[in-house]
Amino acid sequence: MAYPMPLFYQEQDTVARDLEYLQEMYPMEAKRYQKVIAGILDRLDYEGSVIYDEYPDKWQIYRLTQVVVDQLKQNADAGQTDQDWDRTAEFVQVLLCGEIYKKRHMNQNGILKF
Repeated sequence: MAYPMPLFYQEQDTVARDLEYLQEMYPMEAKRYQKVIAGILDRLDYEGSVIYDEYPDKWQIYRLTQVVVDQLKQNADAGQTDQDWDRTAEFVQVLLCGEIYKKRHMNQNGILKF
């Protein structure tokens, strides 16, 4: 095969579409969290950002999680006082790591960024 790279790009596009399809099946609450996370990560999407560090710092991930949870608390209804924010923070951290992975590895064309 003389030009193997087009197949590589096609495989990356398939992975991106598969991931987006599976994310559509998230529960409503997870989709709401994911929108907040995506908004925060969009602001951090620049060259040299902490999300593009070779080995992201655990403290930075924790700090980003707290930023997301704080924003979720601000957006929460006044009657929603019984929510367990510690468990929510754990769930948000898992979603955050997934979104960072997606940002780090795929741009609009599904091609590896680095």
